[in-house]
Amino acid sequence: MLSLLPHQDQKLVQILDAALASAERRSGEWLICKPGCTPCCIGVFAIDQLDALRLKAGLVELEAADPHRALRVRERARQSMARIGPEFPGDVRTGVLGDDDQAAANFEEFANFEPCPALDPERGTCDLYQWRPITCRVFGPPVRSDGGVGVCELCYHGASTEEIESCEMNLDEVNPLQAELVAELEKSGNAGRTIVAFALAEQAAASG
Repeated sequence: MLSLLPHQDQKLVQILDAALASAERRSGEWLICKPGCTPCCIGVFAIDQLDALRLKAGLVELEAADPHRALRVRERARQSMARIGPEFPGDVRTGVLGDDDQAAANFEEFANFEPCPALDPERGTCDLYQWRPITCRVFGPPVRSDGGVGVCELCYHGASTEEIESCEMNLDEVNPLQAELVAELEKSGNAGRTIVAFALAEQAAASG
């Protein structure tokens, strides 16, 4: 499974981790993210195929290191898909989300209270933290998008706009490299966005 990951994915993760560490240093006590704080782990979000392959590779590694923990992740993924599969706004057989306007509208209201199957509900930590999606890696610190600079609603209380912007994550190297790697996967037939539960449930089915 690891061989299916583009070789530059490790470089992408290293760049992201460095950008996050820099943002954390500049944020100080404004950034309160810590183990046990899990609001960002509730609610389904879209991931690309690069994220999906990384998660599957992580589950394989977890199986080797801690099979009981991996089994719990697999079971949570299966249970999650059993709950949300009937309303999945895409092709539930492939896990690929629909890309038309109606599918996008349906996704806005889809599984907003569903916990991520990688979340250990007892410890409040991610069982696949090392292999987590890009969205998870950039959540918390200030991140710039078309809508401006966004932060976790639990963080940066009391900080001014200027202070928040001074803590912004620098993703100038991340975005083009991520787009390049995703494009490579699409050429090999791995196209379309999916969700964490499907990526892990599919890997669980392949393993079981």
